[in-house]
Amino acid sequence: MSAGYDPNNIFGKILRGEIPAHKVYEDDMTLAFMDIMPRAEGHVLVIPKEGARNLLDVSPDTLAELMKRVQHVAKALQAAFHADGLTLHQFNESAGGQVIYHLHFHLLPRWDGVALRPPGTMADNEKLAEQAAKIRAALTPFTG
Repeated sequence: MSAGYDPNNIFGKILRGEIPAHKVYEDDMTLAFMDIMPRAEGHVLVIPKEGARNLLDVSPDTLAELMKRVQHVAKALQAAFHADGLTLHQFNESAGGQVIYHLHFHLLPRWDGVALRPPGTMADNEKLAEQAAKIRAALTPFTG
């Protein structure tokens, strides 16, 4: 059961500009930014600007629009990193692996024979900035 949305989570703070992030994509309803503890080169998080705890309580309309942006960012990510594939992760509640209680999708570029790194290692800030720029350069205009 969802305990409700707390706007003071770290992603809420990023949305309000209280904490910096390496932004990849932003529009009126979505923000995509680099994961600071990436499990793969180019690991991106895509979140709605609507305060939703997870998949179980987001509005269906927001979810539908959000998934269009997830796909849009995924295409740029795959192109920017010449990835063989992509992994999409999304977790719900602590039993499902959720740690930050703001709906978010992990996009991870994948290459044949390359395993994901274990979680928990901070990335170099300059490297994240370079990767974000690389992804932004590969984005095409969003047409919905």
